[in-house]
Amino acid sequence: MDKKQIMLGNEAVARGLYEAGCSFVSSYPGTPSTEITENAAAYEEIYAEWASNEKVALECALGASLAGARSFCGMKHVGLNVAADPLFISSYIGINGGIVIAVADDPGMHSSQNEQDSRHYAIAAKIPMLEPADSSECLSYTKLAYELSEQFETPVLLRLSTRVSHSQSIVSLSERSEVPMKEYVKDPARYVMMPGNARVRHTVVEKRLQAIEQYADTSAVNRVEMHDTSIGIITAGIAYCYAKEAFGNHASYLKLGMVYPLPSKLIQSFAKKVDRVIVIEELDDIIETACKKLGIQTDGKNLLSLCSEYSADLLKEKLLGQSPVFTPYDGSVPNRPPVMCPGCPHRGLFYTLKKMKLTVCGDIGCYTLGAVPPLGAIDSTFCMGASVTTLHGFTKVRPENANKTVAVIGDSTFMHSGITGLVNITYNKGISTVLILDNSITGMTGHQHNPCTGFTLKGEAVTGILPEKICEAAGVDPDHIRITDPNNVKKLEAILKEELAYPAPSVIIVRRPCALLKYVKKDKLCIINKDACRNCKSCMAIGCPAISMSADGKPEVNSTLCTGCELCARMCRCNAIETKAK
Repeated sequence: MDKKQIMLGNEAVARGLYEAGCSFVSSYPGTPSTEITENAAAYEEIYAEWASNEKVALECALGASLAGARSFCGMKHVGLNVAADPLFISSYIGINGGIVIAVADDPGMHSSQNEQDSRHYAIAAKIPMLEPADSSECLSYTKLAYELSEQFETPVLLRLSTRVSHSQSIVSLSERSEVPMKEYVKDPARYVMMPGNARVRHTVVEKRLQAIEQYADTSAVNRVEMHDTSIGIITAGIAYCYAKEAFGNHASYLKLGMVYPLPSKLIQSFAKKVDRVIVIEELDDIIETACKKLGIQTDGKNLLSLCSEYSADLLKEKLLGQSPVFTPYDGSVPNRPPVMCPGCPHRGLFYTLKKMKLTVCGDIGCYTLGAVPPLGAIDSTFCMGASVTTLHGFTKVRPENANKTVAVIGDSTFMHSGITGLVNITYNKGISTVLILDNSITGMTGHQHNPCTGFTLKGEAVTGILPEKICEAAGVDPDHIRITDPNNVKKLEAILKEELAYPAPSVIIVRRPCALLKYVKKDKLCIINKDACRNCKSCMAIGCPAISMSADGKPEVNSTLCTGCELCARMCRCNAIETKAK
């Protein structure tokens, strides 16, 4: 096959999985990594699944590797925190079938709660890491990762970033290589990580790293591009693309494809050929620190920030003193903060929580937008599943606040890491009210199925797990597991008052499907009767983007955006909002 195609970086990784003969994929969706697994699932030769969380996903992939198959696990950077336990052990046990673990970092925090440099995990777990710079390398490095995995009997990390994952470039396609499964041989000394066995395996890990570093010094994955020798730039990933655009042939480059272990001899050799070394790397100064340990004087973070993502214009400004060329706009541009979609089932809930002046422990998902004005209902958001456990700790030390503090968590997040928190509440006699926002999908990452939806990643029908059954099994009194529609704000408020007064754990499942799901009917339209409207602005309090103030000073509904959810009609104090068929 001699075919070229334009692909997203994530799509190219999936193509690399296919061409490399990968047969098992288990991941948890997380922007900017999600599309890898979605695209892998389109290949019939690859079994692909959404796992309940990243730890589970990696353990499943390790199981497939143990059985002798080439396997893959993908996640975003914070997902690697969840998967850290099996990640570290995987370094010790090594592999049978090759295994590649992709982690997508998010410099600039486009869709994340922190900036985190996953190269630290490669160093700490002593696992080699490759970092592609474009879609073509996403494909080729994925295939190379399997070769290295099986050559050195180790998992291999593939580090992506938002710009690499979500940008497009040309890739060359090849046929799939059908790799036969390796034989599984019982070997408890290697696969049973008790202390006596682990001590032996640690020695294996250290020797393996030395061998991989020798490989890195001579491999074409790390390449030197000699041009003007007054400046030598050491870089990797998308930062290489920025550097090339900014400096062109006015600098020489050491482009690193393997960012751990680093090729020490190659770095020293390159540094001797140039007058000045600049290390350009987003986030932490890992390459720069390694260079300085080798006795190489470099510039880097003394000129560039540890925060956010870079760009060619930023490098030109900071390193070349060139001001960005742009045309200033003198007009005023209104702020456009992110908002919940028209018809979002979370809107009525957060309006009610704010109205009741409750303290709200939030979680990761679309409902994080409940912290944004005009709703402004959420008090905290830490990480996946933390709403439930934060609530327990909060109410244990402030029991007087138990009747005015709640947790909110989505159905997918509850399956990911909320269940154990709920068990902790019931086991430790907590007095907490947990709200599960069941919108029938994993919403924020683009409508992926989860154990509650009744479908697998491949679209196969399965028995959907009911959160209420899980809550009952976790020890919550069935009489205090309530189910309600968030758009029925009066009933919702009444249930909240009842459960907050109950001196034991309770759960309210707030159930209404995401408005963007294809099967959700949008056959109605809300209309404001201007004659009946008293301009009380109650409808504006819910922050629906379909409602705005018109030139006559009264609210109006944008018929293009309105989904006919009727929440605004329920809010109207003077019955001025009517509905009609679209």
